[in-house]
Amino acid sequence: MSAISDLFSLKDKNVVITGASSGLGHHFSGVLSRAGANVILGARREEKIRERVEELVEAGGQATGLRLDVRDANSIDAFLEQAEQAYGPIDVIINNAGVESGAKTYAMIDEEDWDFVMETNLRSVWRISKAYTGQVVKNGRKQGNIVNITSITDTRTVKGQFPYAVSKGAVTRMTQVMALEAARFGIRVNALSPGYFMTDVSRVLLESAIAPEFVKGIPMRRLGEFPDLDGAILLLASDASRYMSGSVIVVDGGHTCASL
Repeated sequence: MSAISDLFSLKDKNVVITGASSGLGHHFSGVLSRAGANVILGARREEKIRERVEELVEAGGQATGLRLDVRDANSIDAFLEQAEQAYGPIDVIINNAGVESGAKTYAMIDEEDWDFVMETNLRSVWRISKAYTGQVVKNGRKQGNIVNITSITDTRTVKGQFPYAVSKGAVTRMTQVMALEAARFGIRVNALSPGYFMTDVSRVLLESAIAPEFVKGIPMRRLGEFPDLDGAILLLASDASRYMSGSVIVVDGGHTCASL
């Protein structure tokens, strides 16, 4: 390979992706596999995970799928232990799992909605990152990489995205605090902040009656397409970002630059 392709290579890197049964996680698994990574996919929907693993292996990649409920601490511990047993020490964690509660305002949601979103989008990032840090320290590697998937809703909100926007704002801030605290373990922590892409999480908003007007607020006048994120995820997952930590890479078609 050329020096440039080497820079972004993930050859023989062991990469965990949560929420990998659909949406961005499903897409990232293909991108990182093609870059040479051994990908370990985690999600609750085991059948979907098995299907994706088969696709990746048929394409010549190395992949395995394990059941993971990111809201369950015991499931997280078991998943990370099994992932390490499958391929060896984990090089990269992609904290991608995420949900939303539908088009609800703060006055409409109940505690069940709140807990569901916060447990999945926020608490799981902390739990997984903490458990992974423990593995890095135990193995004496002094090297690790965490990539959190946040959202431009951390700073640019749309009515009806509570508590999703709150959870993503917290993940962005968590990324920066973790970067500061994880450096002594040799772990870098960064975030990828997508704009609006058609996923299960965003579908309610992006298929609503306001969607056409909403897209007009994006300077590039279109929604994001999954391949638009490939460069950013490769940068953050690979050694090309070896001196980056606490960074938040925004990929949004200029949305956050636009006037309200």
